[in-house]
Amino acid sequence: MQPKVIFGNAASEGANRWGWFMGYFITPDDDLRSTTELEIKWGVHKAGDCRTEWGVNDTAASLSILINGQFCLQFEDREMILSREGDYVLWSAGVPHCWVAQSDCTILTVRWPSTPGDSIAVRSPQE
Repeated sequence: MQPKVIFGNAASEGANRWGWFMGYFITPDDDLRSTTELEIKWGVHKAGDCRTEWGVNDTAASLSILINGQFCLQFEDREMILSREGDYVLWSAGVPHCWVAQSDCTILTVRWPSTPGDSIAVRSPQE
């Protein structure tokens, strides 16, 4: 039987999944964190950490919220720098992006829905 309340640590539970600790990929299926509704990531980054390969989600929208530090998300037509606690960027499915941690920082990212194979690498929009 699935518990109605669970307690944990996002950083340790997502450590072997690049920070993602809630979504379709959690096993067993009856774990309260296993869901196709959304995915949640606790991203702790050192200054200079980056995703240089552009990625895109075919069906999922994404929301990244700065907890602390400074973080830059790059899109085809703009660069968004999150520098104040609570700054966020929300983008729809089909929007290529990459990112760089401009200082040691923590980012909370929520993506919905949680669909296997939805996140793919794409060529840089400048190529």
